[in-house]
Amino acid sequence: MTFLLLALAVLLAPAPRRSIDRFKPRSHDPPHGRTKPDGPFERAATWDLLAACLKAGLPVSTAIQAVEMKELSQVAEMLRLGADPVTAWASALDQPATALLARAARRTARSGAALARQTAELAERTRAEARDDAEAKAQQAAVAVAAPLALCFLPAFLCLGVAPVVLGLAGQFLN
Repeated sequence: MTFLLLALAVLLAPAPRRSIDRFKPRSHDPPHGRTKPDGPFERAATWDLLAACLKAGLPVSTAIQAVEMKELSQVAEMLRLGADPVTAWASALDQPATALLARAARRTARSGAALARQTAELAERTRAEARDDAEAKAQQAAVAVAAPLALCFLPAFLCLGVAPVVLGLAGQFLN
């Protein structure tokens, strides 16, 4: 009986297709250069690379070109042409992926070293948020896995454990 209920739950449970598709190799990846970080860990690696370039003493525009992030290409071009940092980083403020970096860059427009520190902190914060998000998804998966098990074992427990005791007690009281 329990085996049948378990088999029924497995057959009726929705297949986690989204999580399986995530691990398939993508054929549309560019052969060289990065156009946009795919996820938070890739974005954090981009911020780490930018911080390393700035700590090495590269100008901000050259460091931005080194990370090859499409969202920041206009910023690098404007900085190279000598635009005011507030004006140059304005286009990056409109994009969610680069808004925090743009705010930090506008605050620290006078010193590349300060921007390097801010960029490294942004990378750490991005990684911490990604870890928290992954942990929340893992906890949701644990709940999703426990639900079919509960649907199978609770009726079996009631039928095989509780019902015979109740029926036995009821038979004694009725006699």
